[in-house]
Amino acid sequence: MTGDDAEELAVEQALALVGGRNRASNRADDQAGDQVPRNQNRSAHRNRSEPADPHPTPHPKPPAPASPTPDLPWDRARAVAARAGRGGPRPVVRLPLDRALGHVLAEPLAALTDLPSFDTSAMDGWAVAGPGPWTYEEGVSLLAGVGESPTAARLPDGTAVRIATGARTPADTTAVIRSEHAQVDEARALVSTRRPVVTGQDIRPRGQECRAGDRLVPAGTVVTPAVLGLAAAAGYDALPAVPRPRVDVLVLGDELLAAGLPHDGLIRDALGPMLGPWLRALGAEVSGPRRLGDDAEALREALTSSDADLIVTTGGTASGPVDHVHPVLAALGAELLVDGVAVRPGHPMLLARLSPDGPHLVGLPGNPLAAVSGLLTLAEPLLAGLAGRPAQDAYRALVHADVPGHPHDTRLVPVVHRAGRAGGRDHVAPLRYNGPAMLRGIAAADGLAVVPAGGVRSGTEVEILDLPWAPATPWTEGCFT
Repeated sequence: MTGDDAEELAVEQALALVGGRNRASNRADDQAGDQVPRNQNRSAHRNRSEPADPHPTPHPKPPAPASPTPDLPWDRARAVAARAGRGGPRPVVRLPLDRALGHVLAEPLAALTDLPSFDTSAMDGWAVAGPGPWTYEEGVSLLAGVGESPTAARLPDGTAVRIATGARTPADTTAVIRSEHAQVDEARALVSTRRPVVTGQDIRPRGQECRAGDRLVPAGTVVTPAVLGLAAAAGYDALPAVPRPRVDVLVLGDELLAAGLPHDGLIRDALGPMLGPWLRALGAEVSGPRRLGDDAEALREALTSSDADLIVTTGGTASGPVDHVHPVLAALGAELLVDGVAVRPGHPMLLARLSPDGPHLVGLPGNPLAAVSGLLTLAEPLLAGLAGRPAQDAYRALVHADVPGHPHDTRLVPVVHRAGRAGGRDHVAPLRYNGPAMLRGIAAADGLAVVPAGGVRSGTEVEILDLPWAPATPWTEGCFT
């Protein structure tokens, strides 16, 4: 990193700490090794004070250096990742209800029976027929799950029978009178009511919720506890589901510690513990993180031996001396679908396909918040496609406070939602600790604001990317905003 670059990075970190009062370029926001553009001829950076050879030896003119690959706009990069996830046919498995939670339905869920499948009582009370008062037979009652009494198969006018919630109502039942509304004369075996009786009251008629064959939920629905209950009620023992995508996480970097305090130029690995749970929240099955260090051969071996649907790497995506991701991908003949994104933090992220039928790879920058940016820009839409999930619905919210932007690139800023006061609109507040190496802001956030180039003024609506957990209030109040 040059002196100018270091100074620029220091300015950006200072902006993050004070809330970004001034606008500044964020060119050095992701990692120290990404300052030289990919494919750029490093010899062009020789010392300008070096004297020229007064008698140069003639030689063939070298080819012009390759132009750096331009970074994709942020929204286009997300679209490419989403298309890649939807690119092939999805396998379908049938999972028992107790294993289907969190999976995505591969097919629409249609009712296998009417719900309810017979007329049932919605309340404990009395099933009555015709006008009252009604006579009843002592000791006769209808219970849920118990075969109906022969004397209660039909209910003649002027008669009543005790009934429990969920029990099948006899034919010709006019209504159910709730226990608390009934007056019982045990001496005369008569039931009357304190309220007018409305035909059909407190009866759940057959097919009230759905008829056999009705579509209950569409394909692509995430199986929640409520969906499991609905499926069971509709007669299902197993559900057609898309298997969860399998993800391997490879942590690169010799400077990373797996335990203990940072020391002697070594830092703790923040991404290894974070990425697995985050990817699981996105619907993936994730193996434990593998720490490979800065070893090109170990990276190549890990990529070629993986049987995952997606491989996520951390660090090594720029063009420094130990940034091995690009060279290894090139040696393997991988197809680069996204090679750099015009977003801060996180622009040296990448998306590759290792082979036409092989896994995808998402290369995340090594700085923690930059890696989060890559996770939500590329991995989230890719996994949604692989898992059959619908894409995250975009929505906009007012932002309270000016938010500085990058001169040319999109910026992702951690925010927290706030309820409007005194009739004001709900809004989001940007969080202070938003430098590329910081996690303090994102730990307090429930979303990321998509800030266009140039920044936005307070009161502007911005697009919001939700995070898969609840807001961390009230402890964020005042401390991070």
